[in-house]
Amino acid sequence: MHMNDTNSSARSTFGDSVIASPAVRTEQIRALIRLAKRWDRFFALLGLLAMMVGILTLVALFTEMVIDGLPRLNLDFFTSFPSRRAGQAGILSAWVGSILVMMVTALFAVPVGIAGAIYLEEYAKKNWFTDIIEINIANLAGVPSIVYGLLALGLFVYTFGFGQSILSAGLTLALLILPIVIVATREALRSIPRHIREAAYGCGASQWQVVQDHLLPYSTPGILTGVIIGMARAIGETAPIITIGALTFIAFLPPVPGTGEPAAGLFDWLFSPFTVMPIQIFNWTSRPDPAFHQNAAAASLVLVVMTLGMNGMAIWLRYRLRKKIKW
Repeated sequence: MHMNDTNSSARSTFGDSVIASPAVRTEQIRALIRLAKRWDRFFALLGLLAMMVGILTLVALFTEMVIDGLPRLNLDFFTSFPSRRAGQAGILSAWVGSILVMMVTALFAVPVGIAGAIYLEEYAKKNWFTDIIEINIANLAGVPSIVYGLLALGLFVYTFGFGQSILSAGLTLALLILPIVIVATREALRSIPRHIREAAYGCGASQWQVVQDHLLPYSTPGILTGVIIGMARAIGETAPIITIGALTFIAFLPPVPGTGEPAAGLFDWLFSPFTVMPIQIFNWTSRPDPAFHQNAAAASLVLVVMTLGMNGMAIWLRYRLRKKIKW
């Protein structure tokens, strides 16, 4: 009788533990979920604080720049050459030089970068050689800009004899942003669904027809984003431009084709001395006169607006192009 009671009690205890186990496990899972949610909230708050520190710092610097530079922004500031008198100094040669250098940069970097990306992504065989090329392209995107300046000084200025010219500056910045354009173009091509390629090949299209009629139109928004990011980086670069000999003080513009005595040639402006906005800003900030610092703030504001304008144009074009795409 005693043994039966003991067995019955054991079965009852075992049964209770079996019945209670799901509830215990559920409570443990809920505790883990609560702990995970607390950590999620903590890291979200930490990320928000870090973001606010960066944003508030940027807003403070931008506000100070606007307060200092806005009074100097007038028509004379844009149409006057640099001067030793701060009140008469302007950025005419700087913003014209920046636009011309960016034109040369885009004309060389964009076609070469897109063509190289198409070859690597669609035509090149996957082997050790292409792997080395891809690794080098990825590494070149992080190389300091001064290295490109030293390379351009030896290659474009001395070896090719282009001198300290707009052409040398444009080619230097083109090399600088070329890895960015290639990487962005390849990512844009990879984002296209594979069934588009397969459908085009199934209809008898050649590889180039697939690239021209399908891949490039669909990847244009992503390619455009990479190009504008690269151009926005190039327009603010100073180190490689100084290395190849950009002038810090220039009171003339590149020759306009067909003007002057004798008449300037169609491409004479490519070999003209130049300056750009970052160089002009650097020149003014290095002077002790506070009036030149005000000029530097105004020029910095113009440079920021130019960069924001390029990015805004990219966003608008990308939006328009994506609306036209039908998958």
